[in-house]
Amino acid sequence: MSLLEIQPWTLGEFFAWQELQDERYELVNGFPAKMMTGASNRHDVVTANIQGQLWEKLKGKTCRHFTGDGAVETFPGQIRRPDAGIDCGAFDPDGYLAAEPVVVFEVLSPSTRDFDRLRKVEEYKRVAAMRHIVVVEPTRPQVLVWSRDETGRSDGEWTAEEMIGIDRVIRLHAVALELPLAEIYDRLDFKA
Repeated sequence: MSLLEIQPWTLGEFFAWQELQDERYELVNGFPAKMMTGASNRHDVVTANIQGQLWEKLKGKTCRHFTGDGAVETFPGQIRRPDAGIDCGAFDPDGYLAAEPVVVFEVLSPSTRDFDRLRKVEEYKRVAAMRHIVVVEPTRPQVLVWSRDETGRSDGEWTAEEMIGIDRVIRLHAVALELPLAEIYDRLDFKA
C-alpha cells in the first residue's frame, strides 16, 4: 500500500473496527490510538465512585451517565473516552457517541497526567454542548472543575475552580448535581 492511499478513518469505520477489538481505542486525527490500560486500584476506585454517584443521582432524570466506554467527538475525526460523563441528548441504545455530552470526568494517571490536564481539556472545551470538565487527582482530594458560563452559549467563557480537601463539594449547575469529594474518594486514605 502506498502512503498516498492511507486515509483518515471515518467515525463509522472506526466504530465498526472498535467492535472487533479487545481493548479500548480513541480516534485521534482520524487514526486509532490505544488507550492506557492497567490503572492503579486508587484510579479504579475513584472512577467507580464517580460512576456510582452519577448513576444514583441521575436515576429517573433526562440526562444519564456514561462510562469510559462512551465516546465524545471533540472535533471531526477525533474521539475521546473520558473516565465518566453525563449525556443529555437523545439516547440511541445502539450508538457509540454521547449525543450531547454536558459533563466529562478525567481521573489523572501518571502516564497521561499532563495530556489529560492540558490537551484533552482544551479539546473538551470545543464541544458545543459541554458545560463542565472535571479533572480528578486520585492521590489526594483535589479536583479542578472547568465550567462554561451560564449564558448557555457554546462560545461562552470557561472558568476554573480548584477544590482541595475532602469536605469540598463539586457543583455541576448545568445538570443540577452536587458530588461531595468525600463520596468520590470513598475507601481511600490520605494520611501522610
